Order: sequence, then structure tokens, then C-alpha cells
Amino acid sequence: MDIKNLLEKEITQKTYYDVNENNLDPILIARQKKDEYISLACALFAYGNVKAIIKFLRSIDFDILNETETEIAKYFTNHYYRFQNSQDVKEFFISLKRLKNEDSLENIFFEGYKKESFVIDGIDKILEVIYQLNPYDSKGYKFLIGNRYKGKTKGSSPYKRWNMYLRWMVRDEGIDFGLWKNVKKSDLIIPLDTHTFNVSHKLGLLKRKTYDLESAIELTNKLKEFDPFDPVKYDFAIYRLGQNEKL
Repeated sequence: MDIKNLLEKEITQKTYYDVNENNLDPILIARQKKDEYISLACALFAYGNVKAIIKFLRSIDFDILNETETEIAKYFTNHYYRFQNSQDVKEFFISLKRLKNEDSLENIFFEGYKKESFVIDGIDKILEVIYQLNPYDSKGYKFLIGNRYKGKTKGSSPYKRWNMYLRWMVRDEGIDFGLWKNVKKSDLIIPLDTHTFNVSHKLGLLKRKTYDLESAIELTNKLKEFDPFDPVKYDFAIYRLGQNEKL
């Protein structure tokens, strides 16, 4: 099986970037807003059933981020999603508001990323600032935004939702809308979820057996053999090959 040709063929399909009401994806909401803070919310809440994700995101008037923290607190009294209760959701949006007042997410990210062009360092910098701006602590809140990177790829979270967010922000082709201009596509890491992890094993793209950041990097490096400048463009291809049972 010529894996590169298989992936490239999938990319050329007319329906490759076909995301709509019949083929839901959180990027639907993010593309409508094209705002780095709202997009982060869309990405971080993107776990679980996709219909439930979209329903939750559509229940939010994101203009609330233009209001005061007091108004934000009043607004988020009955919003909850899976592992996040209403307090978790409220605190998250207060954190977003404080981030908006602090600096652009791209600038915060770039402070970490620029040292070694390692996107996980950029993610960690945003997490550092979030935890500094809002010391709120709960299991649901930490599950939503994630733990800070501890410098070890093996055993660490793949940061799937964060890497998906970076794909949206950095790539400006297909469905991605590229709001950020200072991060290279070649430095992105594939948003590895368990489905992509399993399909990549079937395709022979991934050998590591542990679902972690090391596996996400290994898969990304393999995809760089096909396209060193934009390895993450194969994200949907891998996912849908498994989804459509084309293997």
C-alpha cells in the first residue's frame, strides 16, 4: 500500500473539507467567529459527541467576552458541559476575558514558541499565563484547559485539542483560517486522538504503542516525509480513512 498516494488521494476528494450541518465539526463555529479567543473555547470544549459540542457552543453568546467580568459571571450561571459544571465554565470565560486584557494569544504563544520553535512550549506559555491570571482550581477546569508541560514528551498528554486549535490558527488552507502569521506550518504537531492513533497504526505510520505526546510527534515526523512544510494537512485524511472504513 502506497500510504502517501492514499493520503494525497483523500485530500483531493471534493468532500475532503466538507464540514457542514450534515458533517459537523467544532470548526464550524470557530470559522463563523474567526476570533482567536472564541476559537480557543471552541477547540477546548471539542471533546465527546460532536452534536453535543455544537449544541453547547451555539448556546453561548460569545459577545459576552466584550462585557465586564461581573456580567460574564452573571451570564454563565446555567451553562455546563460534560465534566465542566457551571462554575468551571464561568471561570474559563473569565480567564479568556483576562487573557484578552493581557495580550493577544498569538503574542503569548510566541513567547514560548520562539525559543526552540516547539509548539508545545507555546501552549505551555499560554497555560502558564492562564493559571497566573486565574488561580481557580477544579478537576473539570483542569481537564478543560490541560496541565502544563513538564518537559517530557513520553507519557505526556498529546495536547490534542490544543494542537487542533493551532492547526486552525496557523494553516490558511482548506478549512483552516490562519489568523496567526508568526508560526510555521512545519512546526505544527498533528492533533492526535485515539481514533487517529489507531488508524495510524493500521496504516503503518506509527509504531509507538503508547497514546501520548511522543506518539503525536512520531506521527508528525512520519508525515513530514510526505510533506515537510505542511505535515498536518493529512489530519482529516487519516481520520476519515478510518471513519469511512477505507482501510
